[in-house]
Amino acid sequence: MDYSLHARIRAGDPEAFRELFRAHAQLVFRHAVRVSGDRSTAEDVVSLTFLEAWRLRAKLRDEGETPRPWVMGIAVNVLRNTARAARRHAVALTRLPAKDTVPDFVDELVGRMADAEELAAAGRALRRLRRGERDVFTLCVWSGLSYSEAAQALGVPVGTVRSRLSRTRTRLRALAAEELAAGRRGPYERRGPYERMEPVGGSGQEQGGRTRAARSGEETDR
Repeated sequence: MDYSLHARIRAGDPEAFRELFRAHAQLVFRHAVRVSGDRSTAEDVVSLTFLEAWRLRAKLRDEGETPRPWVMGIAVNVLRNTARAARRHAVALTRLPAKDTVPDFVDELVGRMADAEELAAAGRALRRLRRGERDVFTLCVWSGLSYSEAAQALGVPVGTVRSRLSRTRTRLRALAAEELAAGRRGPYERRGPYERMEPVGGSGQEQGGRTRAARSGEETDR
């Protein structure tokens, strides 16, 4: 197997790093967008990932046909550090006067999911997963890494990736359904596409598409 690219990266060959960036920058960006839900954060993650790759170039080993697992392993760690920094920043912001919120771009960038409610529920469910489950799911399902590549990226056995992904799919479906149901509950309950919203537990009872309270009002007017 030809490991010339690996050797050139370890040697600090600028052209080899340009090849590495061209081959994997978009993959890192898409992964970071889906995990963080923010385009600006994803751009920072790409920059930090390849800066780390340059710093850690001597640790690239001759494993596999491509350095993709190595790059994505670095990206996963960068995302973890970025998330911790974001949480610290959010805590700091709570001490400042409230400002108008700026909408994120997750629906635009991950627009293949047509239902915004389902997307939001899936995002909330994903955040409820354990870190190891979330990493395996995002690498294998969202970023298309094979079991062996994900195992290399995360530093775990292939069997762990397989079992963890299977368990995570089942758990994520249940959590997403739970989050979707919770998001749709509230002071009003959806009756049908052309019927008005009725308060949950309200005094009016529907009968023939109209409430008994409304009918009583009409009889009083006669």
